[in-house]
Amino acid sequence: MGDWTKSDWRNKPRVQMPDYADAAALEGVEARLSSYPPLVFAGEARRLRHELAAAARGEAFLLQGGDCAESFAAFNADQIRDTFKVMLQMAMVLTYGAKVPVVKVGRMAGQFAKPRSAPTEVKDGVELPSYRGDIVNELDFTAAARNPDPAKMLQAYTQAAGTLNLIRAFSTGGFADMHRVHSWTLGFTDAEDAARYRDIANRIQDSIDFMAAAGIDGATTHEFSSVEFYTSHEALLLEYEEALCRLDSTSGQWLAGSGHMIWIGDRTRQPDGAHVEFARGVQNPIGLKCGPTTTADDLKVLMEKLNPENEAGRLTLIARFGAGTVGEHLPRLIRAVREEGAEVVWSCDPMHGNTIKSATGYKTRPFDSVLREVREFFEVHGAEGTIPGGVHFEMTGADVTECTGGVRAVTEEDLSDRYHTACDPRLNASQSLELAFLVAEELTARRQARSQAAAV
Repeated sequence: MGDWTKSDWRNKPRVQMPDYADAAALEGVEARLSSYPPLVFAGEARRLRHELAAAARGEAFLLQGGDCAESFAAFNADQIRDTFKVMLQMAMVLTYGAKVPVVKVGRMAGQFAKPRSAPTEVKDGVELPSYRGDIVNELDFTAAARNPDPAKMLQAYTQAAGTLNLIRAFSTGGFADMHRVHSWTLGFTDAEDAARYRDIANRIQDSIDFMAAAGIDGATTHEFSSVEFYTSHEALLLEYEEALCRLDSTSGQWLAGSGHMIWIGDRTRQPDGAHVEFARGVQNPIGLKCGPTTTADDLKVLMEKLNPENEAGRLTLIARFGAGTVGEHLPRLIRAVREEGAEVVWSCDPMHGNTIKSATGYKTRPFDSVLREVREFFEVHGAEGTIPGGVHFEMTGADVTECTGGVRAVTEEDLSDRYHTACDPRLNASQSLELAFLVAEELTARRQARSQAAAV
């Protein structure tokens, strides 16, 4: 990207970004962040691109999940551990179903900013700026809290660094041992009406027992006792992204040092906009949310801008349409990719198209709709002969009641019990693992169908 500089986005139309009243304070924060170490390193980003290239070929599967919006107030080791633990549980189930490595990418250590449907909100006749995530302003509905404060970027950096430090320790310090993770998975299957999950869990246990009998000991085998775990977030607040952007001395390419993978949201994917301009110049893997309004022509332009060399693993297309509409929208985008001969990873976001307001007034997501969209995603790829490469969802390791349904049957009346999200409803630990079992079933069926076709 010889024609690109990390500040070029400032000359493009910008949306979903705050206007800071104190320009001098903003410049001071940007200067301080620019002197801080990057949060991730170029070699890690290149390794992730290599693993995503395998997912594009069907030789790996992408599991991307985590918080809707990370919170300063809820920042603690237990929260990080619990979300990381559920991600590992899900990865084990998916590995069993797909019989390929699972690429684990958390919506963590940077997912602080949120796009909003309107720049302001009104309560009791008072109009204030919308809450845009803790990196920008505060949730409390007061003028002082809703005023964008650039100093919050420094707090976000500190929290991201602490989160990454703990994740790296968990990843290599024995916490991720396969036997330990599977024991957590077995605990999930104690729920009623979960016979099919117990069956899969028992089969996983049989495989682990066989490996142990064959002399493969997870306590001494690096591949069984540690994991690669990456971080990702929506690159929404571009002042923060630019300040952490670094030139990689090894490759001579720019790196978004804020996270291993960054994505562009459905509201900020304008081909000539600021967010696309920033993302096109960094070497990190890039995600692109594709919603119902994404046209084939726009997608072709975006693929050319974001991946002009058509490198495998560079671009992940994250489909988010809503249950019942995947068959209407996904095929035309698949055909656009095929017409361009583009290398992409296809991932399913079954969360954002299925948000409703419950009768009790809470924003929620029916778990049945989430599962339905995942099934439709696999069905369309099966019909088109293309590869469903991953899933992307909002979840937490906490026992929240924000999405209705699941084996533990959260009802609309239950939502008020533990509704802790600052923005969008998240799957809880039980629902997340249930989703992993469903995806594992889809991957198993797909694998078996390929084997049968090859045998004919």
